Amino acid sequence: MGHTALLMAGSTGWTEPATAGHTAARDAWGWGSGQTPSEFLENPSQSSRLTAPFRKHVRPKKQHEIRRLGELVKKLSDLTGCTQVVDVGSGQGHLSRFMSLGLGLKVKSIEGDQRLVERAQHLDQELLQALEKEEKRNPQVVQIGSRRSPHHVVQWVDPRTRCEELLLPLEDSPQGGARLLLTGLHACGDLSVALLRHFSCCPEVEALASVGCCYMKLSDPGGYPLSQWVATLPGYELSYRLREGACHALEEYAQRLQKAGPGLRTHCYRAALETVIRHAQPKLRRPGVQGIPRVHELKIEEYVQRGLQRVGLDPQLPLNLAALRAHQAQENRVVAFFSLALLLAPLVETLILLDRLLYLQEQGFHSELLPIFSPELSPRNLVLVATKGPLGQAFSVLESEDS
Repeated sequence: MGHTALLMAGSTGWTEPATAGHTAARDAWGWGSGQTPSEFLENPSQSSRLTAPFRKHVRPKKQHEIRRLGELVKKLSDLTGCTQVVDVGSGQGHLSRFMSLGLGLKVKSIEGDQRLVERAQHLDQELLQALEKEEKRNPQVVQIGSRRSPHHVVQWVDPRTRCEELLLPLEDSPQGGARLLLTGLHACGDLSVALLRHFSCCPEVEALASVGCCYMKLSDPGGYPLSQWVATLPGYELSYRLREGACHALEEYAQRLQKAGPGLRTHCYRAALETVIRHAQPKLRRPGVQGIPRVHELKIEEYVQRGLQRVGLDPQLPLNLAALRAHQAQENRVVAFFSLALLLAPLVETLILLDRLLYLQEQGFHSELLPIFSPELSPRNLVLVATKGPLGQAFSVLESEDS
């Protein structure tokens, strides 16, 4: 029985769709075993598969991600004959920079935040200077040649409309138009949906490599479900709580439970904060609370006051200390509830990703879900790869490690 059948086992009135190819598990290719990826065995902070200039300003998690996804995109580009890569939601440009200056791809980098684009351009120049110095010292090892920095564009991509900037070829693209490959590394919420829709609707786009994130930010309706098959399932709806839970790091949380450290009380504190927020502002539900450092060292009322300030409410609101203490007494029960909810996370994420896979296959495209990141380092570790033409067994080459 395949993944789709497992998801729906026990329900009634469903027929498993015919899906081409395979959909790999999260822990395929050795991921999920709890072992440190080989690139971090010598130094847990520095990938041995990236040279020093590409590691600068990049955390280990991101080093792992940009290398693995960048190498997959390079293989996919070669297999499909694409002439240009478009990195959507590129942030500070770490992936774009590695693909262009590290792998020699022509890259357009699209990001809606002007400040992030300016930061990316600064990092481009810094990396170019570092590579030029390396090339002078080791011309046999480092060869920049004709490689150039990504072309950065400030542009918000609306999932509901066609983005012309996304489809425009770079100035030096071959005559006859560019063959585009769209990619996004943890493209947030509907941004991943926008990638899928541009791939399916635009003849210029030949290939797709999308790693999704922030499922709780998907539009409803519009962002899920996408496929006709999932839309016909009884009870296909996914609540905000389920979609938010699917974004948590299951492997990392299991380690936290084993250690049973004081940091687990964050869940109880956040739940208590939510009750205070809803009492003060009933229409404000589940607002994002930026990380409060060293929560386990704070009294519950101190955490609530800082949390109120972070969501724009008066931190000096009168608090019912007895009620807060009663909440705190439920700490173990809150952790138990959160743990049970988290057990559903892989199931919910699989349903969302299979819905996207089926959406593409229903239109006759060729698509696969491949695990390319270690889930311990990067919990959202599945990439949705799609092409307009068949690749056959070449799909399996995409997720393998380069020698």
